[in-house]
Amino acid sequence: MNDTNPTVGDANQDDRTVAMLTHLSGIVLGFIVPLIVWLINKDKPEKGFLIDQSKEALNFNITLLGVYLALVVLTVVTLGLASPLFFVLWVVAIVFFIIAGLAANRGEAYRYPFALRLIK
Repeated sequence: MNDTNPTVGDANQDDRTVAMLTHLSGIVLGFIVPLIVWLINKDKPEKGFLIDQSKEALNFNITLLGVYLALVVLTVVTLGLASPLFFVLWVVAIVFFIIAGLAANRGEAYRYPFALRLIK
């Protein structure tokens, strides 16, 4: 158990599995699943790990949405020169979703390296 984050290691297997699926769902469904999981569990103190990981996944997905919108503008301004960045961002996001899902399944609280922490 990590003393700096009390949610690490205290999650049961069901919560770890849901947290993993919450992270992995971002690949296909974006912020919808993390938002639903967070809203369902936000008032349940015994679900600390699940709340933490759903907020983290939600924040990352919101950050991705913002970056994608900025890329749309950049692509229009540069007449399509920025369009390869969509693929690069997509691949990077999938890698982070998988890393986060695996960490959550082990009961480790994962923090995405670049995510605006809008939901606290």
